[in-house]
Amino acid sequence: MNTQHSRLLRLWHWLNAITIFGLIGTFFLRETFLSWNANAKLITAKLASMHIDITSEQARTIAKAIRAPMWEWHIILGFVLGGLLLLRLLILIIEKGFNYENDGTIHSKMVHLGYKVLYLIIAYMVLSGLVMEYHDALGIGRDFAHTLEEIHQFFAWAIIFFIPAHLIGIIIADNTTQKGLASKMVSG
Repeated sequence: MNTQHSRLLRLWHWLNAITIFGLIGTFFLRETFLSWNANAKLITAKLASMHIDITSEQARTIAKAIRAPMWEWHIILGFVLGGLLLLRLLILIIEKGFNYENDGTIHSKMVHLGYKVLYLIIAYMVLSGLVMEYHDALGIGRDFAHTLEEIHQFFAWAIIFFIPAHLIGIIIADNTTQKGLASKMVSG
């Protein structure tokens, strides 16, 4: 099989990968080391050991302030991902469709469908992220924004699981039916 990827598509792919890794990194930091809940408890305990008492609300405010600059990067990268999604749509128009090898096999059809589903998930992630960030300005209640956030986080895990599956698929294809696939995505 001869899979040819345009320079624009390859550039988009790598910018998209870097952006998604940045988003995943900030997501993991938010859920682990920079969790406001865990850090509020740590702040309260450390200050108490120095005979300084603060309320749990004050500790939460400090913990959230510590992680705010990192979370701003998540929002910026979310905007970048939205721009990259629009660029991908433009590439689809320029290149007249998806540039995937379709040999008619069930596997090929499933891969093609999988990428379409991935693009829909990314579109949801971008749109729900915008709604969560601007729910007040949009007149959307916090409860609805929270529901969107739960779905957003579920799809974040779907993307996290997609990455190793994608890499395994590339390795298998590169060593079986699509020799040189990986190098073509890097250098053309």
